[in-house]
Amino acid sequence: MSTDRDATRVVRAGLPDEEAYAPPLPGPVFAAHYHLPGDVAGAPYAYGRDANPTWTGLESAIGELECPGDEAARTVAFASGMGAISAVLLSRARPGSVFVLPDDGYNLLAAMRERLEAFGAEVRTAPTAGDAQLAQLDGASLLWIESPSNPGLDVCDIRRLAAAARERGVLVAVDNTLATPLGQRPLELGADFSVASGTKALTGHGDILLGYVTCRDQELADSVRLWRKHVGAIPGPMEAWLAHRSLATLDVRTRRQAENARAVAEALLERPDVTGVRHPGLPGDPAHEVAARQMSLFGCVVSFTLPGKAEAERFLGALRLVDDATSFGGLRSTAERRGRWGGDAVPEGFVRMSVGVEDAADLVADVRQALDVAGG
Repeated sequence: MSTDRDATRVVRAGLPDEEAYAPPLPGPVFAAHYHLPGDVAGAPYAYGRDANPTWTGLESAIGELECPGDEAARTVAFASGMGAISAVLLSRARPGSVFVLPDDGYNLLAAMRERLEAFGAEVRTAPTAGDAQLAQLDGASLLWIESPSNPGLDVCDIRRLAAAARERGVLVAVDNTLATPLGQRPLELGADFSVASGTKALTGHGDILLGYVTCRDQELADSVRLWRKHVGAIPGPMEAWLAHRSLATLDVRTRRQAENARAVAEALLERPDVTGVRHPGLPGDPAHEVAARQMSLFGCVVSFTLPGKAEAERFLGALRLVDDATSFGGLRSTAERRGRWGGDAVPEGFVRMSVGVEDAADLVADVRQALDVAGG
């Protein structure tokens, strides 16, 4: 088993054995079909919707990050985070199935609830904080955890919930998008599925859509892989290659972003015109104690509330180094008034900020001057 640390592992994850005069990371393979003599059983590559060598490299790399040293880890890459989420949930949906979802998670989970109920499944919900989903587990089929939650940044005790679910024969999936596998490893905490949008911090450049599911159980991995094949939710080879290339800087990016996020959060706490500052890395944050037990990095997202919609819009308009954009996890800092989308139970002045890799002092100065403008 390799004893390499994360900063080393991300640089070499998923690379093929060295070959004279070959590139360390082979270029993307563009192929709809492959030469396929004889029987197809056991063929590693037959048709472009089933498998691709570029996906294989990326999936191997992500598996090494999610479960270092565990050869049983299996990763399946998807065209987007929602492709990955849909594969786990909808591939398990049957009439009478019972799903436990967070009621404060990613806002498209509400639409997913409608879809699951259309399959004849029952959906129960509870908040992330306080391990409230625990009370909904009896008779459930699958527990879906999002920790930290998006956009509220609440945290639950994944190990505790996973242990309780296992006692009841309930599968557990964790959306690990915000934490990344360097900040939190759900499978090591007892989950059956680690699911993420690779669009965000995993790839970190804001230029591709990607998702993935990692499992230790071959049957579970096969179920989501078959779903991918049936619905065609496959990543393009160029996207997969770009994602693999981007993994090499994951450690330096996420560490810098987490440090910057805490600096911004601490500056926000000093402002009387800002309320509800949340970041799991703050010692005084309601989620910090639990987060510190299961996370090694606290992520790049900070949330806070300004007095109203007008103040939030003025704040966003006055920022020089922070783009007004959705999504999170990118190299460049972004922020948005989350209420503009609808679907999240947040105040009109609620702002979700994704902190990038810029100089922390510059970001703090920019946030302070924008707050001065917002206050009029």
